[in-house]
Amino acid sequence: MIVKKRQLPLMIQKLQSLLRRLPKNHPKIPYIEENLAKKMAGYRGEYSIDYPLSFLSSQNYFILHDLRLPHNDYFFQIDTLLISSRFIVILEVKNIAGKLFFDQEFHQLVRTLNGKEEVFPDPLLQVKRQETQLRAWLIKHKITEVPIKSFVVISNPNSQIMISPEHKYLRKTILHREALPIKITELDACHQHVMPDKQLKKIIRLLLKQHSEANSDVLEHFEIERHELLKGVQCVDCGLIPMERRHGSWFCPSGYCTCKTAHLDALRDYNCLINTTITNQQAREFLLLSSRNVVNRILRSISTHHEGNHKSTIYHLPSSD
Repeated sequence: MIVKKRQLPLMIQKLQSLLRRLPKNHPKIPYIEENLAKKMAGYRGEYSIDYPLSFLSSQNYFILHDLRLPHNDYFFQIDTLLISSRFIVILEVKNIAGKLFFDQEFHQLVRTLNGKEEVFPDPLLQVKRQETQLRAWLIKHKITEVPIKSFVVISNPNSQIMISPEHKYLRKTILHREALPIKITELDACHQHVMPDKQLKKIIRLLLKQHSEANSDVLEHFEIERHELLKGVQCVDCGLIPMERRHGSWFCPSGYCTCKTAHLDALRDYNCLINTTITNQQAREFLLLSSRNVVNRILRSISTHHEGNHKSTIYHLPSSD
């Protein structure tokens, strides 16, 4: 049973919003596009393991995707966590093509693709660190004696996994995504300890309660000022900014597209890039509208709730999920 679904990461949504709001000749666009491409590849790799996991019994296994949990003064993230009454499994998913050599002398992953070598951080170190952090998190909540296993899952089916002979034991930890159901079934046969149902539910409840999605400032990360962002409503068809508001609809300057709800995407961009709350004046400036009443109707129709009265009213924008 999936108890925490996989969603498009907030950082990907922020990068997409940022690209929509920058002039086409902005010098940082190639760097932002590169970052977005890497994150999208990672997301697609994580998403691709959902199919092999679907072969597991929904009654015996509980799946939580994209967890971010507190540990001391920091947070740690887990791509996918699998929980049964017998054990917990951490899955670290890597969507990397080519020949993948897990170098354990220098703890790095060396990828060879089209005759070119590229070095990545060792995912084995990463997943073992997550295992240590999760165990400490469980102990902090007085949950002990729960076996934890961790795997590095290569989601690209055409990748070749390479391990030196002296480290052949890593075959038990590194696997292609198609082997997941078999590996989990083997684990189930090896573990006899059964966790009480009450404890199992406690773990799941705590994980959901303590999960906190990362929400970093993408403008600060790329050193972009707010005044560099394009204001106005973007055409949902051709991407031109700004559209014009006439008689309750948005009209594209090209003359080929009209839309009644194009402002929703613009306010989602504002939410992702600037703030989760907005005032009437801020909305008028961002949407390039002059009418306070029109903007007031727009904000009241979408806001989850608002605070204050009249000009001082602050509207809370809906999440970007």
